[in-house]
Amino acid sequence: MSERRTVDVRHLARVEGHGDISVAVRDGRLEEARWQIVETPRFFEAMLAGAHYSTAAILASRICGICSISHCLAGLRATERAFGVAVPAVADRLRRLAKHGETLQSHVLHLFFLAAPDLLGLPSVIPLVDSRPDLVHLALRLKGLGNRLCDTIAGRTTHPVSLQVGGVAKVPAAAELRRLRSGLEAALGDLDEAAAFLASVELPDFERETEWVSLGGEDDYPFIGGRLVSSDGVSRDEDDYLAMTNEFLVEGDTSKRTRLSRDAFAVGPLARVNNSFELLHPEARRVAARFRLEPVCHRPFMAHGARLVEAVHCVCDAVRLVDEQLADGAGEAAAPVEPRAARGIGAVEAPRGILYHALEYDRDGRVVAADCVIPTTQNNGNIDRDLPELVARLAAAGADDRRLELLCSMLVRAYDPCISCAVH
Repeated sequence: MSERRTVDVRHLARVEGHGDISVAVRDGRLEEARWQIVETPRFFEAMLAGAHYSTAAILASRICGICSISHCLAGLRATERAFGVAVPAVADRLRRLAKHGETLQSHVLHLFFLAAPDLLGLPSVIPLVDSRPDLVHLALRLKGLGNRLCDTIAGRTTHPVSLQVGGVAKVPAAAELRRLRSGLEAALGDLDEAAAFLASVELPDFERETEWVSLGGEDDYPFIGGRLVSSDGVSRDEDDYLAMTNEFLVEGDTSKRTRLSRDAFAVGPLARVNNSFELLHPEARRVAARFRLEPVCHRPFMAHGARLVEAVHCVCDAVRLVDEQLADGAGEAAAPVEPRAARGIGAVEAPRGILYHALEYDRDGRVVAADCVIPTTQNNGNIDRDLPELVARLAAAGADDRRLELLCSMLVRAYDPCISCAVH
């Protein structure tokens, strides 16, 4: 008699937003494995229409409560490129510090609160409070440091208020920067403990060849602006984001998908590590060696290792940026801005991958049209290619329903989808 087994997850826990996993296996063979976005669409691009350039990026930051600094920076960069504004060195340095704070916040949140329960065989992070309070306190210290970086530089932990078109509204006092530096140095010990934890758990050994897309760094590990590159050899100008993403609709999904050289690609920490490995801080590369992480890695679960590698890079680079700011003093914090009828593109590496904002302005500096391409939009198609291959291998190995559901859920969570951003 034929045996048909199914996994039906509605909705997946420990991800942002509503997404479903549907799996069917008959007689040990794959019938179906699908990742479906069912979140109610949000029309945030339409909400930007009519916004003045001085508030557009601040409004855009409200798109997401986790990647709000990335959304703000993408909007600022799009606006500044439209108006031909050259941002002063001080402002550029402080923006990068804020970006590092957000990346640290997000990566720590994912590793310890979303992924760690899976890696330790727990249903949620709550049991860790009693069984591994050391891990919980470690996570809270690192997350708190990311929060303080954002507070000090961007004015708030989330939804920044100090980042503005032309630069920044405020330069932190030297005493504030010194306190930050002390916290950053102390965090290196915590990150070493975090690396020891991640090295002690077994990541699922699943691999599927993938095209990895990110910003391409030249002198620095890329976070804000630059060329768009892929591990398949594609290289395009920042303004060519539409040709890089090629968004399309899928029936039954409320999020678009993207394609480039293949029928899907992936963005995010593993894509950045794969494409810019040599630009990582030496300490970050040392941590990567602990996980045998080197380019080109096609293991989607190794995104957890890539997040920790990037957290180390962000902390080390933040120390450098703070030292530069302390040495240079206050300096010019913002450049003059003259609005004009023009269109600009801003690309920023959000924690989950490359984020694009395109803003078109009229001569009075008000938004005429907006377009945003979100990291999760770019990852959804690749998740949908990973799932069938993972399920086929698990089914052939005789995995039971519980293991099928667990590993499929872990796979999606490894991408850390931000679904509410992706539906528009």
